[in-house]
Amino acid sequence: MISSIRGNVLELGNRYVSIDINGLGYKVFVTDESLHMLKIGAEATLLTHLVVREDALDLYGFTSRKEKDFFELLISISGIGPKSALNILSIVSSDTLASAIRSGSTAHLVKVSGIGRKTAEKIVLELRDKLGGISGEDMSAGMSADADAIEALKALGYDANEAREALKKVHKDITDTGAKVKAALKVLS
Repeated sequence: MISSIRGNVLELGNRYVSIDINGLGYKVFVTDESLHMLKIGAEATLLTHLVVREDALDLYGFTSRKEKDFFELLISISGIGPKSALNILSIVSSDTLASAIRSGSTAHLVKVSGIGRKTAEKIVLELRDKLGGISGEDMSAGMSADADAIEALKALGYDANEAREALKKVHKDITDTGAKVKAALKVLS
């Protein structure tokens, strides 16, 4: 099992990165958020999950332990494969998704290509009790600030998707709602 990978970024593709390790290039599938954090020529370290199939060995990489853990929770659900889990984590941050699951909301999940209402409800039902190990008390405060920031940006005329995408690009150290809105406005302008 390959648990992590470190090397220089050779190529950035559509939801994958190629990493050079001693002259051997590894293709690692990543979320959109991870892809934006990586730069060609720079050294990168990714936590990985290896998926072994009859016709392929696919490597999935993550920049944070929380994102990897959430990915592994998602693929533990019958009917959710690694590509679907990666699509979910590319559309919705793990913090927002955890909040939605805890509240029983399927709204974020049904926006993902290939995830219908019934599958979204199944994900919420199966993961609601399992989320305790992934996140602590401060996650719910951060999600509350994100939800408030999205509402503030919607009041300023932006749609929810624009607001979510802008907030994904805001530095994770910014936790105050007002500061998040200001930073998101800079991204949107």
